[in-house]
Amino acid sequence: MRNRALFFIVFFGFSVTSALAQTTEQKPDYPRYNFNVGGGLGMGRGAVGSFVGNSFTGSAGAGMNFSRLFGVNAEYMYYNLDLRPSVSNGQAVPNATGSLNSISLNGLVRVPYHLGRFGSYGIFGIGFYRREVSTRQVLPPGAPCQPVWVRWWDVYCPTGQILNSPVTLGSFAKDAGGYNAGGGITYRLNHLHDAKIYFEWRYHHAYQSDIETVVWPVTVGLRW
Repeated sequence: MRNRALFFIVFFGFSVTSALAQTTEQKPDYPRYNFNVGGGLGMGRGAVGSFVGNSFTGSAGAGMNFSRLFGVNAEYMYYNLDLRPSVSNGQAVPNATGSLNSISLNGLVRVPYHLGRFGSYGIFGIGFYRREVSTRQVLPPGAPCQPVWVRWWDVYCPTGQILNSPVTLGSFAKDAGGYNAGGGITYRLNHLHDAKIYFEWRYHHAYQSDIETVVWPVTVGLRW
C-alpha cells in the first residue's frame, strides 16, 4: 500500500509539473495532454504462465503530446499474480497471493493514417517492476523442493531436491528494471471529450535476479 501511495504522489507531481510548464502564448491544434485507463486479460509467459496462467490486469497513465503523432506518458500497471489452485495446493503454498506492480515512462507513436474513426499507435518504454508474493507456511526439513518455492520465494535447496532445515514462507518481493513494447487500435467517440476506445497488446519484461518476469497484458479502455 505504501508503494502505491508513493506512486500516486509521484504521478500527481508529474501532472502538476507538466501543467505549469505549458505556456498560453500559442494553442496547438492537438491535445496538450494524453490520458488512459483500462483493464483486461493478462497472459503469463515463462514462470508466470506456469504458476499463474491467465490473470487480470489494469493500467492508468497520463502524459504530454509533442505533436499529433508523438507523445510521452507515465503509466502505472497492476498485474494479478495469485497462484492457480493446482499450484498453491500441489506445491504446499495455500492461499498464496501475488502481484506485479510497475511504473513506466513510455513513448507514443501514432500512425498518421486513419480509417474512418479507427486509428492505431505504437508504444514502448522502460520502467520499474516489483513482483510480490505472500503466504503463511512452514516447510519442514526433508520436504521435497517445489519450483515455486525456489523461483518466487528464493528458497535455497542445497541438494536440489529436499530441504535440510525448516523454512518459513511469508511475504517476499523482488524489484527490477525492465521494458515494454506493443501497440493498439483506437475508435474515436463523439462524446466523453472526444475519448477513444482502445484495444491494446503489450509485452512487459522485468529482469528480477531470481527469475525474469514476462507478461502479455491485453487491455481495453479509454484514451484521451
